[in-house]
Amino acid sequence: MTRDAEASAPSAEFLAAIRKGDRRSLARAITLIESAREDQAEQGQRVLEALVPETGNAVRVGVTGAPGAGKSTLIEALGMHLVEKGHRVAVLAVDPSSPVSGGSILGDKTRMEVLSREANAFIRPSPSGTSIGGVAQRTRETLLLCEAAGYDVVLVETVGIGQSQIAVGGMVDFFLLVLLPAGGDDLQGIKKGVVEIADALVVNKADGPTADVAERTRSDYANAMQVIRSLSPTWQPPVLKASAKTHEGIDVLWDTVLDHRARFEQSGEFDARRRRQSRDWMWNLVEDGLMGAFRANPGVASQIAALETQVEERETTARAAAQALLDRFLRG
Repeated sequence: MTRDAEASAPSAEFLAAIRKGDRRSLARAITLIESAREDQAEQGQRVLEALVPETGNAVRVGVTGAPGAGKSTLIEALGMHLVEKGHRVAVLAVDPSSPVSGGSILGDKTRMEVLSREANAFIRPSPSGTSIGGVAQRTRETLLLCEAAGYDVVLVETVGIGQSQIAVGGMVDFFLLVLLPAGGDDLQGIKKGVVEIADALVVNKADGPTADVAERTRSDYANAMQVIRSLSPTWQPPVLKASAKTHEGIDVLWDTVLDHRARFEQSGEFDARRRRQSRDWMWNLVEDGLMGAFRANPGVASQIAALETQVEERETTARAAAQALLDRFLRG
């Protein structure tokens, strides 16, 4: 190991603190992972590499849904239920970044006030930035750090805008779609997008004046799901209902997650999914690295602006411009 590598290697004390579940040390490690500074990000990677053997033991649940569906309140209710059952719960809440300023609200600790006060809960909001799918660029690595810190359940809340949030399916064991009580007309498009890859659907806010509407919505979606081919021969995604306000149905929701895991472990699909996710993640990082190297290439960088203008002015085709950039990159 070189002197520089030794200097940037994480201390044994720091790693031990993370393994013991020290939240301040975990937060510091996540900050390093998310840092835009190359030296700090490299430190974060060294921490993660040292802790990899301690990862992989948590139940990973992704939660998505349209804005206003009550994802945060449902996650808090589920988190409290799990903490009461003796689990240690980490919530990775990805806030939307402004396409103009790049800033984000980062308000999940405010929205989950009760859960954030629990000693066995850890809530980490992070901006989505420019990451595809509404999932922060380093969320996968943050998830692993939480597992190394002893959190046995990790809940990942996505931005929930459009259908691109399905990227969360590439990092979790169970993918939950949260729905609002609504009329039958809202079933249009059910065969598209995120519904097809959900492991379960839950109609939230099934309480008070919306209780009856929630049940009708649940029944309508359950009927519609019958015509959607399941991605697994051992699992037909159920449609549940719950109330984050009264906590009714939260226990059934968690039992569904455990039932799904048990069936997938028995069929071998659980291990296959985890392996496929790791492999896909590696190639995603390769693609990101190649794009970075491509744009940083001096020859490519010098031609980008001119070729973009030519494409905009219809002086050349997008394919021809792309090929010109690729040819320049390959020449070195």
